[in-house]
Amino acid sequence: MRAKIYITLKSGILDPQGKAIEHALSVLGFKGVKEARVGKYMELVLAPGPIDQVEKSIKEMCEKLLANTVIETYRYELDPKE
Repeated sequence: MRAKIYITLKSGILDPQGKAIEHALSVLGFKGVKEARVGKYMELVLAPGPIDQVEKSIKEMCEKLLANTVIETYRYELDPKE
């Protein structure tokens, strides 16, 4: 089973990397970009098991290690075929 995890800054949290990308894209002539936000993406290959247990484990991993829940949010997708 594969978990695809997306971690992003909460809205209202300053994103200096996003601002730098916004500026660089503008300098390069890409004028249509109104905002850029940077986040993290990761994939975990997990042992198969009951979906509710797998989801519980993923939430625990995110809240204990992968995401700083004070300033970040996370979401995930599960692909049981992989």
